[in-house]
Amino acid sequence: MQYRKLGRTGLKVSEISLGSWLTYGGYVEKENAVKSIHTAYEAGVNFFDTANVYEKGAAEILVGETLKAYPRESYVLATKAFWPMGEGPNDRGLSRKHVMEQAHASLKRLGHDYVDIFYCHRYDPETPVDETLRALDDLVRQGKVLYVGVSEWTAAQMEEALGTADKYLLDRIVVNQPIYNMFQRYIEKEIIPLGEKKGIGQVVFSPLAQGLLTGKYVSADKLPEDSRAAKLEWMRNGITEEKIDKVNQLVGIAKELDITVGQLALAWILRQPNVASALVGASRPEQVTENVKASGIQLSDDVLERIEQILG
Repeated sequence: MQYRKLGRTGLKVSEISLGSWLTYGGYVEKENAVKSIHTAYEAGVNFFDTANVYEKGAAEILVGETLKAYPRESYVLATKAFWPMGEGPNDRGLSRKHVMEQAHASLKRLGHDYVDIFYCHRYDPETPVDETLRALDDLVRQGKVLYVGVSEWTAAQMEEALGTADKYLLDRIVVNQPIYNMFQRYIEKEIIPLGEKKGIGQVVFSPLAQGLLTGKYVSADKLPEDSRAAKLEWMRNGITEEKIDKVNQLVGIAKELDITVGQLALAWILRQPNVASALVGASRPEQVTENVKASGIQLSDDVLERIEQILG
């Protein structure tokens, strides 16, 4: 496993990290979820991601309990807040009240004294940025959060946050968690250049396009019954015959390199120096074992050019 610095910080995270969205605490049976975390740790993964909203806290409980088997200093743990956790008017967003309450609730569910990274899970247009950053800065000063991040914020929103932090001498954003894969590349235009300039590292989610880039889907009309896409309509809508055809072409390149198409897709993401880690999900330990092998794979300029031609 290779490790990279997270943005401008001295924190080093594994190139492949393990997430718990749509998996732990609900969709995946507990035994496989626990085994996947242990398999990841033993393979050198030191970065584990969850959120309060994942199965309404159940994912945090499972991840926190499982990681207690290892020394706290040996892994990096991240969680988030923004999405609704209740029906009340203050049970969502990035107000000081919600951020503080959810940070403490997450720590209780995780069974930890602190989290390494606390993300603003989305941008909140209803709360002044300085209010959110002040709350996060207080959590950092209290030692309950070590680093502050955001997820799916625009370049302009991150610029605003950086300017506000500098104005009031508050803790700065050092990490962003956007979607990024061969079919979702919007961050290349503004987000990555901003990250390189301002010291914000990217920890990208959905690097395998919800399994599409593993090659397991052979037809948009005939999805495996045990797949998440077969159960979730929004995921099905992202699987098209055109994308499947491109994946099939990518499989050819992967075979030439004696790697899987999933490993090719992850290595392609890690060609970006500003990407600190690719966040994978896993419903079985074997998937973790396969994904971590992408760390350290270097793709030649020729291979990258051929991939670009396929992706169009």
